[in-house]
Amino acid sequence: MILAAGLGTRMRPLTLKTPKPLLTVAGRALIDYQVERLVELGVDRIVVNHAWLGEQIESHLGDGSRWGCEILYSAEESALETAGGIRRALPLLADRLDDCFWVVNGDVFTDLTGSQMRGIGLSDNEQAHLLLVENPSWHPRGDFVLDPDGKVKAQGDRRLTFSGMSLLRASLFEALVPGNSAPLAPLLRTAIEPGRVAGTRLQGFWDDIGTPQRLAALESRMKGDELNVKG
Repeated sequence: MILAAGLGTRMRPLTLKTPKPLLTVAGRALIDYQVERLVELGVDRIVVNHAWLGEQIESHLGDGSRWGCEILYSAEESALETAGGIRRALPLLADRLDDCFWVVNGDVFTDLTGSQMRGIGLSDNEQAHLLLVENPSWHPRGDFVLDPDGKVKAQGDRRLTFSGMSLLRASLFEALVPGNSAPLAPLLRTAIEPGRVAGTRLQGFWDDIGTPQRLAALESRMKGDELNVKG
């Protein structure tokens, strides 16, 4: 699932007429990179939720055939937050409560490839596997702690930031009412306490494209990489 229902208020005025996942980097929409990574991972059905200017997202992505996958949409009249959006789309994502699926934010950028994600899975007693990154300057306190054994903890000294990319089990959302707004963090913290959340520290480049300045910095980085390759 690609999360694309945010209003993108911090990106204004860029998002007044364009949903944030359709902002471009190196001539391509941010959401295109997410679709390509998931297809490379082996995903053949992708669900995209949307609210703000969602018809533009559907028009841009279409049915997914140009990537060789199926793309379905979960339209929200108003954004339901992360967990609420996933719960509403759950019938499109899973048939059973023990099914799992990838969830990625539509506005993050990373050089992580789909092939690098293939080794990540869930044990029978795990409900989530989070990809974590070094704390960026704009989020120095981080979110979670990753133990040497690969378990995620809520408290500790060496905190990392949640990347917005995770493998989740449908049972994590069982108690939520479809259509209600709900954040993801409380569900994760509840599952962390009994040791049901694992994690991996993401190596390589990652950024949350949350402001026009970060978007401009990423564009400059991409142009620099292109020049380095040509050189």
